[in-house]
Amino acid sequence: MSIVLVNSEGQMTIPPDLRQKLGVAQGGELELVELGEGLCGLVAATEDIRSLKGIVRKPAQPVTLEEMEQAIHKRAAD
Repeated sequence: MSIVLVNSEGQMTIPPDLRQKLGVAQGGELELVELGEGLCGLVAATEDIRSLKGIVRKPAQPVTLEEMEQAIHKRAAD
């Protein structure tokens, strides 16, 4: 377990062993994810959003706004 220190400006000092495990170097980005009441996780933000392109297939036919609204209302009713 690693201890992370927070200074008076709200900046955190992350120990080298944890940075290495997360694969984060100087200037890297981390994402703080709320896991529940009083719990947070630290995740390396290494993936570019563009890497997600193409993982969801396009629908065979375009969906209309009316169809989207109907799906939302149906799901809300469930």
